[in-house]
Amino acid sequence: MKIEIKEKIVIFGLGDFARIVCAYLSRSEKYQVVAFSVHNEFISESSLMGFPIVPFEEINKLHPPTEYKMFVAIGFKNLNKARQNIYEQCKSKGYELISYISPDAIVFDHNCVGDNCFVFENNVVQPFVKIGNDSILWSGNHIGHDAIVGDHVFISSHVVISGHVKIGDRSFIGVNSTIKDGITIGNDCLIGAGSLILKDAADNSVFKGLSAELSPVPSSRLRGI
Repeated sequence: MKIEIKEKIVIFGLGDFARIVCAYLSRSEKYQVVAFSVHNEFISESSLMGFPIVPFEEINKLHPPTEYKMFVAIGFKNLNKARQNIYEQCKSKGYELISYISPDAIVFDHNCVGDNCFVFENNVVQPFVKIGNDSILWSGNHIGHDAIVGDHVFISSHVVISGHVKIGDRSFIGVNSTIKDGITIGNDCLIGAGSLILKDAADNSVFKGLSAELSPVPSSRLRGI
């Protein structure tokens, strides 16, 4: 019986996303988390979730790229620029950055996904899609055929990206947003939760989703429900 050797992974980050990534990778048959890492000035504890926290300044010495791989687990801070910055620093240090695709996601072609991507459960990624490097697809999204998702993009949950849509680099797509087929979203765009996008969006566009109106009648006075 052949024993598979797991790839040793250092996770960059200490926030919620980093903890979630650790939980998923720890269940994986392919990866073995060995440590977390951030810059020394942000380290206040010696460990997280039972794994050591090592200074990024010393990462090459403690966990060299010849033996270890990394995943940059930073969210959409500064419209994804923070994650892009660390992604580029890790690449410059010689690290291979892994991508994780949940076994509960339906991805027609796993080769369509770039490096340092995280595809959560219940995503549907149809044929002829291209997902760039360092992009995050949270749970339950639909990525339609021939869509192109750029680099350093963050797609929240239950987003519908229709066929032939193009999403520019570093854009953020909020929960429950819908983008009509054939639409182009420029770089550095912010699509608020619940938005319906029917026209192309230029670089740096911001769309605010509709919020529900608070009724002046309290729930205690409602009848028939």
